[in-house]
Amino acid sequence: GIGLFIALIGLVDAGFVRKTGSGPVPVTLGDNGTLVGWPIIVFACGLALMIILMVKKVKGALLIGIASATVFAIVIESALKIGPGFNGATGAVNPKGWGLNVPAVPTTVVATPDFSLFGNFNLLGSFDRIPLIAAILFIFTLLLSDFFDTVGTVTAIGHEAGLVDKDGNIPNNDRILLVDSLAAVAGGAGSISSNTSYIESAAGVGEGARTGLASVVTGVMFLLTTFFAPLVAVIPYEAATPALVIVGFLMMTQIKHIDWADYGIAIPAFLTIILMPFTYNISVGIGAGFITHVGIRLVQGRRKEVHPLLQLVSLLFLVYFLMSPINALIS
Repeated sequence: GIGLFIALIGLVDAGFVRKTGSGPVPVTLGDNGTLVGWPIIVFACGLALMIILMVKKVKGALLIGIASATVFAIVIESALKIGPGFNGATGAVNPKGWGLNVPAVPTTVVATPDFSLFGNFNLLGSFDRIPLIAAILFIFTLLLSDFFDTVGTVTAIGHEAGLVDKDGNIPNNDRILLVDSLAAVAGGAGSISSNTSYIESAAGVGEGARTGLASVVTGVMFLLTTFFAPLVAVIPYEAATPALVIVGFLMMTQIKHIDWADYGIAIPAFLTIILMPFTYNISVGIGAGFITHVGIRLVQGRRKEVHPLLQLVSLLFLVYFLMSPINALIS
């Protein structure tokens, strides 16, 4: 499911798949069912190059593909002046434009980060704006979403990296959850969105990352990018997103381990797989899988096979899915 999810993210961010905006068909190929514009060509060329390098078993295939596509994009933009897909200043829409960053040779490489919002928060100030019950429900929703996003990400990437034990469990997962929870708190203290595990970490696994050193290197690189933001901004979506499609393929190979003959496993797995990309939410897919697995096992008269903790989690997910009517009832 996560493989399909990140592949869809890559296709959408590249403009290869787009919302129709109206009618019975929610999404379509490119702009109104056609692939137009040089940015799409950059994406396609980057994807093709990555596939060729992977087939040839070239190390660093994804990085080489991103770098090559970026250079190609800079050349195209310099020659044709395509511009952005959306102009925030004027509101003009250019369906043939670049998705986010307009590739161009940067005028500067290093810039001083803006830390003005760091630590700008009020721990108890929220209770002056919303009722206590609403705040508790909000925190519960954030907890459930963040927790299972992390669990799903770590499990999927752990399987892809071959880091699971004979029972399919991630060793030392308590440490992973501790680091993730502390990162979420640190994110709030830094006045930014909640930090969590990145599903894009699968790109590193696809290139051979297997130890904690990869995470340390990634963290250092993220820190450096705060000072090299002008250089990083050169890379357009269309050059980076082919890597997500490739990683999505790598993660999809794990479905071969699903027992499709057992409805108690197959149906929850199917719902998990399709709901993650269709709802753009990892937690929704996991929740649907948990609830249907418990429900099917109860219908089959195999309640003893369902761990009490799994039953509790399924109940919590029911509350999570019914949060809107619960809030309406409380209000």
